[in-house]
Amino acid sequence: MRKCGWAVAAGLGSLVLLLTACGGSSSSSTGGSGSTPTAGGQPTSALGITPGTTVLIVQKSALGFVLAEANGQVVYMYGNDKKGGLPTCTGSCAAIWPAVTGRPMASAADTLPGKLGTVTMPNGAKQITYNGYPLYTFKGAKPLAVTGEGLDGVWHVIKLSASDITMS
Repeated sequence: MRKCGWAVAAGLGSLVLLLTACGGSSSSSTGGSGSTPTAGGQPTSALGITPGTTVLIVQKSALGFVLAEANGQVVYMYGNDKKGGLPTCTGSCAAIWPAVTGRPMASAADTLPGKLGTVTMPNGAKQITYNGYPLYTFKGAKPLAVTGEGLDGVWHVIKLSASDITMS
């Protein structure tokens, strides 16, 4: 039974990724294929996702279940960041560890035990946070790869559990 639910969750994550990609994350237009305007004039996909939204999902990796973007990129927390503070991985650090940006949204197939939010970066972009800590990806990592875990003793995946996947 768990495998069936996992397949549904993975399928929904892929569909959300496809629809998000079609909407474009940097476009400011109010129309487009697969979009319908909302009351505020922002376009949405068939699943109600506005452009600029970053969908986060629970994915199974070599380390177990972890938080990832809908495209499978595992997200990390930086040990030098402070809860509720500004991101400290900037400059050459950010070239290797890009910030996860946009409006955060948990996949409908997942129930995250923590809280998603944002913090405003010095350039004005919104960096996504989990329980108040800024999130990053590891540049060049393959989907579901957790190769950044423990690097320099300060980079860590967000470990979750199978119970964070909503079963229907």
